[in-house]
Amino acid sequence: MQDEIYMARAMKLAQRGRFTTHPNPNVGCVIVKDGEIVGEGFHYRAGEPHAEVHALRMAGEKARGATAYVTLEPCSHHGRTPPCCEALIAAGVSRVVASMQDPNPQVAGRGLYRLQQEGIDVSHGLMMQDAEALNKGFLKRMRTGFPYIQLKLGASLDGRTAMANGESQWITSPQARRDVQRLRAQSHAILTSSETVLADDPAMTVRWDELNADTQALYPQENLRQPLRIVIDSQNRVTPEHRIVHQPGETLFAAPKTIRVNGRKAFAALWCRNTTANLI
Repeated sequence: MQDEIYMARAMKLAQRGRFTTHPNPNVGCVIVKDGEIVGEGFHYRAGEPHAEVHALRMAGEKARGATAYVTLEPCSHHGRTPPCCEALIAAGVSRVVASMQDPNPQVAGRGLYRLQQEGIDVSHGLMMQDAEALNKGFLKRMRTGFPYIQLKLGASLDGRTAMANGESQWITSPQARRDVQRLRAQSHAILTSSETVLADDPAMTVRWDELNADTQALYPQENLRQPLRIVIDSQNRVTPEHRIVHQPGETLFAAPKTIRVNGRKAFAALWCRNTTANLI
């Protein structure tokens, strides 16, 4: 039962990085010695120390002979930061409880095996469903090479998004619109169509002042990251006058190499000065 309590705390810590860790996963770590939490931490941003390192720094010498609870298998490879399994070994941790193995091919069990080689008591699988929920996007990408996709749809009970004449009004509540901002803040890309751009002229940005207070506390405005905006525009109808083109961050347009203009083939115009790429 004590293991579950400490792992639940590690899960809570991991959630604090959910807006900032891309492309890395959300990870939390708790270090326990003689029934007392002596160190804890979470991963905040790629290139910065991982959760285990933060927890070990807090624990100091108390980490020797302690148990480390971590929501994802400690990494075993040199990337932008050194391997976490080596940091745990050097600190003298005697037991490591990981919620799940890391499906990243660079890790994939190697971290746990390395710990076992040094005589550390290792187990994994505790609260694994909760750990899976922490990193749906990362895990899908590592396992399949494809992104995890969420659909945002605002519609009335009869399935309409606007009146027959095209006129539209807000049909979602203020809370639902705040949820949209939170989902955007957690996403790495937003995909839409030229139909939506032409009808609504949206900005498709994360607006920090519209996030709820809890989210703002985890995501300071100076760290705000705008997701990549992707517009499917098969007829090249979006123009430089549309708001989406001039927003902070990057916009990518996807269009065929040739389009029809007045019945004739024409090369897709590459007018988008603020876009990083035009797929044609």
